[in-house]
Amino acid sequence: MRAYCITTDSNSDLPQEYIEKFGTTIIPQYYSFGDVVYGDELHMSPKEFYEKMKEGALPQSQANNPAVIEDKFRDILDKGMDIIHIAFSSALSGSYNNVCMVANELMEEYPDAKITVIDTLNVSLGETIMVIHAENLKANDVAYEDVVAELNEFRNHINVQFTVDDLFHLQRGGRVSKATAVLGSTLNLKPFLYVNRDGGLTSDGTVRGRKKSISKLVDRMIETMAENTDFSLPVGIVHGNCIEEAETLASIVKEKTQFTNVIINDISPSIGAHAGPGALGLVYYGGIKAPAKEAK
Repeated sequence: MRAYCITTDSNSDLPQEYIEKFGTTIIPQYYSFGDVVYGDELHMSPKEFYEKMKEGALPQSQANNPAVIEDKFRDILDKGMDIIHIAFSSALSGSYNNVCMVANELMEEYPDAKITVIDTLNVSLGETIMVIHAENLKANDVAYEDVVAELNEFRNHINVQFTVDDLFHLQRGGRVSKATAVLGSTLNLKPFLYVNRDGGLTSDGTVRGRKKSISKLVDRMIETMAENTDFSLPVGIVHGNCIEEAETLASIVKEKTQFTNVIINDISPSIGAHAGPGALGLVYYGGIKAPAKEAK
């Protein structure tokens, strides 16, 4: 049986400690401010990125680069290893299709190799939880095909709920209307969104005030947890330059549930370009994700 490795993209927000632990190959995603493109050799710290947005600069997210994907995959294939790539949702980016295109071309060149691209139908630490799960299976000598089958089922249970602090960025991305953004800002309404079963974003109500929105995230988590939830799995919390509120959310999760392993990380710029400063997301293994039209 050929050896295999797990790869993912920078939209996974996989923490550096896990990248080093697993030796994970990361496919970079890109974003730009004006004519300056970031994401590969040129980087911007999360704090600097969100401060720039607060000052009024508008970033643009971009897909991955097929040439970079090819180089990174070729390095792995040349070592005689197969690849399972855990990809950002195809409903939110063309990056998944780019990886599939490169994978198909390389498998023609390397006929003995296998490259499987898993469409996670998810984002951010939702991908990270899948990477960790895949690496745990691999460490237990689970066969390549069995890992692929497990991930295709596992992805349906990775729930992502999040709230944003400023409706302007959602309005700019077409998620809410201008009238809704103006009214929401006036009334201090904080919207909820979730990643639906098809990997897209669904708007799902509002509450008034930031503190209530943070507490409500955990309530929504509890409402959607599976009966057989494995509490040994990590919970993910991602934030747009609001670490104190992320830590508050982590404390509430530990207080109200049996989860003890909480991963906190910044939202990658290519996602933060749409969510904006103050975005706060909660990622966990729960019941099967809701479809787009069944908002609570």
